[in-house]
Amino acid sequence: MKITTFNTQIITNHSQEITEFFEQIGFEKNHVKNDVGRNKVTGICLKNPDGFKIDISDPKIPLPQDVTSIRINVDDFKEAYDMFIDRGFENYYGNDTAVTSSSQSAVLMSRSGLVINLVKHIK
Repeated sequence: MKITTFNTQIITNHSQEITEFFEQIGFEKNHVKNDVGRNKVTGICLKNPDGFKIDISDPKIPLPQDVTSIRINVDDFKEAYDMFIDRGFENYYGNDTAVTSSSQSAVLMSRSGLVINLVKHIK
């Protein structure tokens, strides 16, 4: 398994306010995707001049609070997925993954609360 991208992700129902905050401290929108996957997630990728990135994900499901996670993009989704599951992570989607025309992903949670959004981009 090769990690191709590794960055912070905030899962929230308050994407506008959080995006505005990061723009105020020097981040700019790199790209935006709307209504992605079954939860109709709005995904906003931000980048600052030094190359640091942060993702803001706003699903159309109510969240009790914001969730800070790590997005890990990989070249081999099954290998990475199995590794996390073997180490005790649980898939938020049960045994399912979110598949779009450009990616496959799963939100994985450890028993201690660490959240990983595992992603493979489909080329």
